[in-house]
Amino acid sequence: MAGQSDPTRILILGGGYVGMYTALHLQKKLGRREASVTVVDPQPHMTYQPFLPEAAAGSVEPRHVVAPLRRVLKRCHVITAAVTEINNSDKVVTVNNPQTGSETLEYDLLVVALGSVSRLLPIPGLAEQGISLKTVGEAIYLRNHVLAKMDAAANTDDEELRKRLLTFTFVGGGFAGGEALAELEDMARYATRYYSNITPEDMSWVLVEAAGRVMPEVSEKMGVYVVKALEERGIKVYLNTFLKSVEGGHAVLSDGTEFDTDTLVWNAGVKANPVLKNSDLPLDERGRIRATAHLQVEGVSNVWAAGDCSAVPDLSKTEDDPTATCAPSAQHAVRQADQLAKNVLASMRGKATKEYKHAYAGSVAGLGLYKGVADVYGFKAKGFIAWFMHRSYHVSRMPTFNRKLRIIIDWTLAFMFKREAVSMGQIQDPKADFERAAAS
Repeated sequence: MAGQSDPTRILILGGGYVGMYTALHLQKKLGRREASVTVVDPQPHMTYQPFLPEAAAGSVEPRHVVAPLRRVLKRCHVITAAVTEINNSDKVVTVNNPQTGSETLEYDLLVVALGSVSRLLPIPGLAEQGISLKTVGEAIYLRNHVLAKMDAAANTDDEELRKRLLTFTFVGGGFAGGEALAELEDMARYATRYYSNITPEDMSWVLVEAAGRVMPEVSEKMGVYVVKALEERGIKVYLNTFLKSVEGGHAVLSDGTEFDTDTLVWNAGVKANPVLKNSDLPLDERGRIRATAHLQVEGVSNVWAAGDCSAVPDLSKTEDDPTATCAPSAQHAVRQADQLAKNVLASMRGKATKEYKHAYAGSVAGLGLYKGVADVYGFKAKGFIAWFMHRSYHVSRMPTFNRKLRIIIDWTLAFMFKREAVSMGQIQDPKADFERAAAS
């Protein structure tokens, strides 16, 4: 363990927005003899998830929606591994890398920013048929998958098979599901100009939402507009409906609708990283770390938490609902990261920490190229203006000037030249040709 004169060992679990920005702030403000900062994440980069739909649709280069941790956190030690256990009573964390095995890391101060994972339901066939959109790999896969299905449909005369190939189903009408559907439909619609026997009308795009509205982050009126805008593009929207089963690619909805589909994108909610169950930290009934408004773990002086994995009181709502906690959104993650870093620094230097309180500013969402919806501080917009607000906001939040510039260049080139609508299906199975050659 560190002695009194040794630098404080700060261990940050998670290299997402909260983890990376906390580390970035600390490396700027802390002296080398004051503390050492270590960041652990299974990936060597931070992914800015709001740009994943555009990366899937080809509007942004996938590499540009990630920030390399080692490049950004030059004064921090970055470990590429997955957390498997947290033992705060001994101030030890166990991590595992498939290439190098397990190791234990000791710390004096712990920041937990492990984020969330997709919340799956016990729906027959979902685990085998579904895919989410939370990583760059999934964004690349979805782009190739949609275009590969179009290629296959163009080369078959079997009408039933063709209909199945060209049916794309999305479950979950929040920001993630709505934006992913809109962007990919826009890309596929554009791609039909290169197929002599596929028209936009041949494709079937389906959105299934269990609630009575989509995108609850915007006003109800704007939610109605989103549904109308999607339906005008020929997209079928099922509200107050849930997926009952999808075994063998045969989808059955709760209203009795049935159809075959080769594509099921699941964005029906998230849950806190399940590894938190392998810890001695206090959790709520939803598996999130119980935290105070100061972003400190309840009853634990040396552990801090923020982001999707934490249950932080939402002070803007607690007057009406004392149990209200911050929703798992990018907006909260961005602002919590800033306050968390300041509070960690203040606590180390014996200063007072501040509560995290953020009044809802509004939301912006993209619905494909030049299409969007915005509800910001009471100002409501749709179409091109909302789309421009969406892009402006998110590029301003993208970490590092390097990434901001690269994304703007991507957009500029996409505006000047035509889209690249080509599937690189070999990425899904890069060793297939080699294995066939070896077998022969």
